[in-house]
Amino acid sequence: MLDASGSHSYASVVSGSIRLASALLRGRPSLGGERVAILVAPGARFVEAFFGVLLAGGCVVVLSPLHPVPESRYFCEDAEVRLVLVSAEHAELAGALASICEVQALEPLLASKEDIGAVTAAALSAGGDSPAVQLYTSGTTGKPKGAVITHMNLEVQQELVGAAWGFGPTDTLLHALPLHHMHGLAIALLTALGAGATTRLTTFDAPAVWDAMHDATVFMGVPAMYHRLFVAFDAADEGARTRWSTNARALRLATSGSAALPVTLAERWRTITGAIPLERFGMTEIGVGITNRLDGERFPGCVGFPLPSVETRIVGDDGLAADTGELWIRGPSVFAGYHRRDAETKSAFADDPDGGARWFKTGDTVTRDGSPDGPFKILGRTSVDILKSGGYKLSALEIEEVLREHPAVAEVAVIGLPDEEWGDRVVACVVRRETEAPCDEAALRSFVRERLAPYKVPKDVLFLAELPKNTLGKVVKTSLSAEIRGRATHT
Repeated sequence: MLDASGSHSYASVVSGSIRLASALLRGRPSLGGERVAILVAPGARFVEAFFGVLLAGGCVVVLSPLHPVPESRYFCEDAEVRLVLVSAEHAELAGALASICEVQALEPLLASKEDIGAVTAAALSAGGDSPAVQLYTSGTTGKPKGAVITHMNLEVQQELVGAAWGFGPTDTLLHALPLHHMHGLAIALLTALGAGATTRLTTFDAPAVWDAMHDATVFMGVPAMYHRLFVAFDAADEGARTRWSTNARALRLATSGSAALPVTLAERWRTITGAIPLERFGMTEIGVGITNRLDGERFPGCVGFPLPSVETRIVGDDGLAADTGELWIRGPSVFAGYHRRDAETKSAFADDPDGGARWFKTGDTVTRDGSPDGPFKILGRTSVDILKSGGYKLSALEIEEVLREHPAVAEVAVIGLPDEEWGDRVVACVVRRETEAPCDEAALRSFVRERLAPYKVPKDVLFLAELPKNTLGKVVKTSLSAEIRGRATHT
């Protein structure tokens, strides 16, 4: 493992985890699923803290310095956290949590005396169905909920994703994702660790990431990262672009997840590297469920095929199988439920009509591209991306994809606002690119009209300085809609 402090062996990280677990137990047989929050910078100490809590029988709640204090307080209170472990660089931030939790410095605990016998007993007491991690949903469609991920969920994800993407000890993962999300924690970090690969943990800086690809075999990103990589690429001199292109072409794998990858970004990556990123579908509640294949054709705009042990259904509004509808998933990687939210857990699942295991309702509207056995294509979140306007069902993502093709559009989010005439009034919120190209409302509406059916053309185009996003770069459309409605109220 490589981080800002240097190189760390698997043996040293395991030793640190055991010492931390010994300190946490304090003579107790196990933490028994107690929630322990960690606020630790990416690197070997984060991994030691994470596995130390697990070895002691606890359940990890990952906090992030990217979150403002009120949000971290919400996570701790909702998860009923009693103890926060903090690394030295985040001590001041964690101090604001001292009124609701015990806050302990991580470094002294990592220097504790090992009690391997006690730690082994505690670790063995945590069965596969025991809670391992409580991760909070992104909050793009509502207040974040604590998804309880079990030890079995993590084990299955490690095995499925590692095998599907060909991870092995010769790999080096360039890891610049935040660690408080399923993507950065389980899909990236734990997959690499489970395969015995080297992981280079760093924070995201586009030029530095381009350079670091030289020593990596795998890069995992989100669409916002790819967008920023291309901005840096375009601003660089010819020598840097040549070097960065060579670095990226040498990667054996680049993946994209956490949001639909616009085809324009996928094709731009192909122009630079010769291949589009491997796109997949995942959620906090299920990990990766569907992925394009490592070998063979990849399909721009599609997320691929179900992993082994993952079952899927497409369900229409009438609850019956459909060609286009909500994606339902079941399998051993599906989470246990939302912490202390029985009603929301119940509503997230559906009984199987044939009496089998329950299905998790993803809330994403999908179809299969080309044929019933073709790759899955995500049309958007059912609640915010599937709009019902003038009697038609529209995909906000489809309209966004077309608008991104305009040279003057840097970023765009399409939302539906309540309207007596249309139901959802389709509104495109656009961040302009610095360019000479014309980019007024009439020009963009005309641009869409030339490429899509008339009923898909936005009724309004609003120009904004920026779009509200979460820490993974996803546009938070609920906040955007509230902002636009607020503007309308005051005009």
